[in-house]
Amino acid sequence: MHDDRTLVEARLKRVLEERIRPAVYPESVPLSVGSWTAPGEPVPVAEGLAAPRTPIAVGDRWGAPWSTSWLTVAGTVPAAWAGRCVEALIDLGFDRNMPGFQCEGLVYRPDGTPVKGLNPNNQWVRIAEHATGGEQVLLHVEAAANPVILDYHPFLPTDLGDRATAGSEPQYRLARMDLAVFDRTVWELVLDLEVVGELMAELPVDGARRWELLRAVERALDAVDLQDVNATAAAARTELAGVLAAAAAPSAHRISAVGHAHIDSAWLWPLRETVRKVARTTANMTALLADHPEFVYTMSQAQQYAWLKEHRPEVYAKVKQAVAEGRFVPAGGMWVESDTNMPGSEAMARQFVHGKRFFLAEFGIENQEAWLPDTFGFTGGLPQIIKAAGSRWLLTQKISWSQVNSFPHHTFWWEGIDGTRIYTHFPPVDTYNCSMKGAELAHAVRNFKEKGRATRSLAPTGWGDGGGGTTREMIGRAARLRSLEGSAAVRWETPAAFFTAAQAEYPEPPVWVGELYLELHRATLTSQARTKQGNRQCENLLREAELWAATAAVRTGAPYPYAALDRLWKTVLLHQFHDILPGSSIAWVHREAEATYAAVAAELTAIVEAAQQALAGEGGTELVFNSAPHRRSGVAAGGAAPAAAPAGDCTLRERAGGGFVLANGRLRVELDGRALVVSAYDLAARREAVAPGAAANLLQLHPDFPNMWDAWDVDQFYRNTGTDLTGVDELTVLADKPEAVAVRVARSFGSSTVVQTLTLAAGAGRLDLLTEVDWHETEKFLKLAFPLDLHADRYAAESQFGHQYRPTHTNTSWEAAKFEACNHRFTHVAEPDWGVALVTASTYGHDVTRTVRPGDGGTTTTVRASLLRAPRFPDPHTDQGPHAFRHALVPGATIADAVREGHLVNLPERTVLGAATAVAPLVAVDGEEVVASAVKLADDGSGDLVVRLYQATGTRSRSTLRTGLPVVSVHACDLLERPLPDGHPALHDGAVELALRPFQLVTLRFARG
Repeated sequence: MHDDRTLVEARLKRVLEERIRPAVYPESVPLSVGSWTAPGEPVPVAEGLAAPRTPIAVGDRWGAPWSTSWLTVAGTVPAAWAGRCVEALIDLGFDRNMPGFQCEGLVYRPDGTPVKGLNPNNQWVRIAEHATGGEQVLLHVEAAANPVILDYHPFLPTDLGDRATAGSEPQYRLARMDLAVFDRTVWELVLDLEVVGELMAELPVDGARRWELLRAVERALDAVDLQDVNATAAAARTELAGVLAAAAAPSAHRISAVGHAHIDSAWLWPLRETVRKVARTTANMTALLADHPEFVYTMSQAQQYAWLKEHRPEVYAKVKQAVAEGRFVPAGGMWVESDTNMPGSEAMARQFVHGKRFFLAEFGIENQEAWLPDTFGFTGGLPQIIKAAGSRWLLTQKISWSQVNSFPHHTFWWEGIDGTRIYTHFPPVDTYNCSMKGAELAHAVRNFKEKGRATRSLAPTGWGDGGGGTTREMIGRAARLRSLEGSAAVRWETPAAFFTAAQAEYPEPPVWVGELYLELHRATLTSQARTKQGNRQCENLLREAELWAATAAVRTGAPYPYAALDRLWKTVLLHQFHDILPGSSIAWVHREAEATYAAVAAELTAIVEAAQQALAGEGGTELVFNSAPHRRSGVAAGGAAPAAAPAGDCTLRERAGGGFVLANGRLRVELDGRALVVSAYDLAARREAVAPGAAANLLQLHPDFPNMWDAWDVDQFYRNTGTDLTGVDELTVLADKPEAVAVRVARSFGSSTVVQTLTLAAGAGRLDLLTEVDWHETEKFLKLAFPLDLHADRYAAESQFGHQYRPTHTNTSWEAAKFEACNHRFTHVAEPDWGVALVTASTYGHDVTRTVRPGDGGTTTTVRASLLRAPRFPDPHTDQGPHAFRHALVPGATIADAVREGHLVNLPERTVLGAATAVAPLVAVDGEEVVASAVKLADDGSGDLVVRLYQATGTRSRSTLRTGLPVVSVHACDLLERPLPDGHPALHDGAVELALRPFQLVTLRFARG
């Protein structure tokens, strides 16, 4: 037989596109359209409905960037269409290749009831299933002219990312505005041909099934009269019925499809637009659920439900009903799908606390899965947090984006730094925007790494990022793929149903230990420094506010600000979304974030000051309040007292050959004439921290133009070229006092300037560094380097509730790929008996490398903190202007020292005048290895005291927690402050004995007497 395969396939493509698909709507009449553009920001629905309209026609331009136009479409169903299905087709000027990244609309009835969202893949509005003819059609569309930021030539700098700079040029032209007859038979034929044709293309050419499908397609195309598709579509479907009825093999891979629209809470649009994106998407999804009984939809991010509840209560009511029916599934149990690298320990915990509490309060649902499909890698501290929140599964997809190494599993146990294991799944479909295309499903089958041991994977199905969700076409494809020979078998299922079945089938998958590092998007640890600093500042203030408000409530009866703290936590958690905190959103988002952080910080500072004043009373005695979890200046952790005088005196003298020598009896620091640290000597250990012939506190500038994803990525080749910034404009002594000595250096480079202040305080084991940069570079990367005289094959970087180790070498491609990584308050490099820590108050990105010196054969391990970048997409003016960064170099540091100094740098002491001679801490913990991360009152308003602690050094620890107040009982709890079944530690005279494994997290709840 002659091979005519390519001929038939080409015929299918053309006939489907040019004849059959257009016949879905065989008849149409135009709708009349009127428009009104809201001045400024979006207006309430009632105002938009009532505003006067100006006629506008198809082809007319509309929509300045970020503006909102209210369109009214009107028409009459022709009498000749009686008995037929009629839909309105509303095309705002869509580009079908960019769902979620352009204009969108929400349709309303005249009474203001939301109907459905409009987007490139959802342009229809059902008018009548069986028209009577003569119906009057009147619909209103709230049309958002969101500009296209990520265009066909991606990553080009654009000022469209902020309304203040976007201009007023109309972005779109109205396209189709019609009433049309919907021919369901032709629509079904389109899906038949798509599914058969796509499956056919994925099957082996020498297999019989491919040819069976080909011949069925040929017969179907022969049955279609191209001059009268509508009359012959049923006959064509008959020719395909046989091959579509052939059942899947018993061994077919099983795909659990779950409706999904990953909606970024902000990204290439501001937060206010996400509120509307959620409303459009959920309006469509609740309508699909009503029409398709088999369909299941899931949405994560409690914040997005809260927005719906506040701004679109009519849509929220439908969501609540669908949730009660078990078909609209709240997923993930987090406030937002946050970044998980940079949020601090408590913030990461509170993502689950606030997310789970919302779902429990609103729906009576407790999630078992963490749902983070698009987050940029996961720290090793996360498994314990997931488990402590009462969950046991994790889904993510982003690791499939790694540039170098293919992750070896799709279903596995993920083991965290403390030994906690979480059952984890990566969908092998390699997208969280699956559209049920044959190529996607075939890829999932081929890609699935557990073949022979497991048969199940999950496919999040629907348009996402910018929203949109599942379409009726995706549901139609899934129906044909439920059991189809040659294909994976598809069934709509909830995430919990998938994980339950997957774990029952494959209870002992392989184990992956440690962080899930994404080999991509590494620059998100540095981009938009002000956003990152705002996050860190507010995290620290939230800790302080809870601690001092709780202390004031217990000690003085002052009211505890439950509502304010709840609101402020949620604001900070929202801004930890994985395109806000990482710095990958448009300028508008980061401009608003900076203002929001400032407002949050001001309100939290007021809470702290009010509580401390209530504790201090009115008087003239100076009290130092210490919110750090370690004693300092003679003041107990969590308490207040007059500060003790610092031990020892500081000296400063000029150094031979230029520069200065700073000393305080513990450290001797030498700065050369360039104000570079050429020696940091630990006097007690008689060890030098700085590598021979090297200089620390060295600013280094690199070109930074990644191949893609400018704000997200830094590519390894940036290291090929760099400039050491050693020029000195000014070098002066800033302070020369017994309590502290300080030197100031000013430099300039390119269009920028930098001023550094190096301070050594009496009794301190660290050199404090303040780096103030007025940054005006473009596509550059600024690093601060510390070459250390240490031989180490690994280093520690703090993460949530502990630290994780990373290699300093590049033996394998896995290690080489980690050329930029995340830390929280410290990195620590050590030989077995001596180490050095670099402490930071706000930076996250860093790199650690090692070289062997040719002269003495010793090893230099260089730690570099990442300070600033200057990408031009999506914000062309990223980080321009002034910045300040605080670091500290701690020679001779153990891990415990690094933990302590990290807290002290991040939580400065506060001085208050009052009448009290001291404020006793609510709790005291023996030793430094066990750290209190939160001291607060219970969220339920009971007045119980909640203390969260963790083992911070990676060793086993025994410690005693003593309470400074009357307590009658204690329970070990989960993160939601619910007693654990076996959580009954012994309480003796207000004290609890603790025996903790490395990095173990414990939450204790004390009932007050």
